[in-house]
Amino acid sequence: MKRITAVLLSCAAGVASAADITVSAAASLNNAFREAASAYEATHPGVKVLLNFGASDALVAQISKGAPVDVFASADQDAMDKAQPHVAPGSRRDFASNRLVVAVPVQSTLQLHTLADLGQPAFKRLTTGNPASVPVGRYTKAALEKAGQWTALEQKFVFATNVRQALDYVARGEVEAGFVYQTDVASQADKVRSVLAVPTVTPITYPLAVIKAAPNAAGARSFADFILSAGGQAILARHGFGKP
Repeated sequence: MKRITAVLLSCAAGVASAADITVSAAASLNNAFREAASAYEATHPGVKVLLNFGASDALVAQISKGAPVDVFASADQDAMDKAQPHVAPGSRRDFASNRLVVAVPVQSTLQLHTLADLGQPAFKRLTTGNPASVPVGRYTKAALEKAGQWTALEQKFVFATNVRQALDYVARGEVEAGFVYQTDVASQADKVRSVLAVPTVTPITYPLAVIKAAPNAAGARSFADFILSAGGQAILARHGFGKP
């Protein structure tokens, strides 16, 4: 959140160039969008892509309050629906997909074969994003409700403000297991490992859109097109994301 605030304040203060493109993106896109931004800048001399990462709902709140954002990339459709009043007509497009998994610290010896196994006493603490404000939490809650496990497990959860914070809880061994995206596990493969794929009630798809009040609307459309292009899709694939 500090990074988000710093960038948005600097933009508001006029530090950002008119050619710069400000992109607010879901935390799970961190590694992929950093590479994508560098690739875009390499072919657009003089343009800088300013990246703000956080929970999708928190980013929507910032946009709603007038933050100078050009492109918004969400980790679920719900958050983009909330942003819809601020979205340029016809600019909303799905650009990636992901998978929900249960991850454990890489050194963990606990056995996990089904979601019901998380009810064992050995799994004292679990984590995911807060279902009230974080897409991964919404996917997790819906999956556990469908499996009939939410009520039994809810009290074990330590909710995170975004999926990368949940991943850190797992990586540091502060929880026995966490519900995160497969791409997050890949980003810290030396510290966490996936032990169970979790079927989701709705597919995990990522939409992006140009913001109606974008300070750099032309740049926003150009960057969005790049993410959907073969080059942008190849970068996302390298980081484990699937086709939309």
